[in-house]
Amino acid sequence: MTPANNSAAEAASSIPADRRGSEAARAVATSTEFISFAIGDEQYGVDIMAVREIKGWSSVTQLPSQPEYMRGVLNLRGIMVPIVDLRCRFGQGLTDATAMHVVIVVQVDTKMVGLLADRVLDIVAVDVSLIQAVPQVSRAVSGDFLSGLVTVEATLIALINLTQLLSERPEIDTAATL
Repeated sequence: MTPANNSAAEAASSIPADRRGSEAARAVATSTEFISFAIGDEQYGVDIMAVREIKGWSSVTQLPSQPEYMRGVLNLRGIMVPIVDLRCRFGQGLTDATAMHVVIVVQVDTKMVGLLADRVLDIVAVDVSLIQAVPQVSRAVSGDFLSGLVTVEATLIALINLTQLLSERPEIDTAATL
């Protein structure tokens, strides 16, 4: 061990064990992890703690009188999971889903919902202080589906607020209880 490393080790060992644990907890509390995925050329992220499963696209059962972004429901081991086409929901047109697309199954409160995306990219950990607010240009255009923006290695990632995405859409709630 070099003298500098030895000093660091001595300094760390001089901190009481209960304080070292609380410092580690503080470090964890100041960072967050999310799954990043792509819709076209844009990158989005969802809280990793909400993700229950990532699976390849498979056919879904369409339900009548649903908004266009509601692709239908998927029977996932006996649970009917509504599938939301995020590309369509964000105003970019309907996804021409193929076997190369993915469904990110998330849970918010007691609701399970599948998010249709082009591909999953990575698990990303960032310091919470690096997450910036979504600029609001006017009251008519709001980022109510987004919780923030973060730049990771020169790439902007829009973080999706799942609670807002689901709570403001009663048609999704209704389908989830089928």
